[in-house]
Amino acid sequence: MTRFFQVQRYTAILLVVFMALHMIVVHYPPGHIDFSRVIERLENPVWKVIDIAFLLTVLVHGLSGAWVVLVDIGKVNPYRKALAVLIAIIGVAAFIYGTMTIIAFKMPT
Repeated sequence: MTRFFQVQRYTAILLVVFMALHMIVVHYPPGHIDFSRVIERLENPVWKVIDIAFLLTVLVHGLSGAWVVLVDIGKVNPYRKALAVLIAIIGVAAFIYGTMTIIAFKMPT
């Protein structure tokens, strides 16, 4: 079993947990949901950590899956290192951008 195969399985399990939490909290909360409750949740540091962990899990799962598919095709072998660097750059850039967005979220005044 390759490392990427294991990463795919572990992140898939985490995604099921995060998606269940997301569905319960965002789509089926007790009581009425409006913008003020969404703002309240997004300002909470615990939820910021959860959202960042969710973002990281999605990126690792998606990009490692893309890597496995592209390498499986076999025609990218001459470009394997360049492809690995490109996927890493995309992942890091998306993580930084997403994390900055989550951290910067504040109640509009």
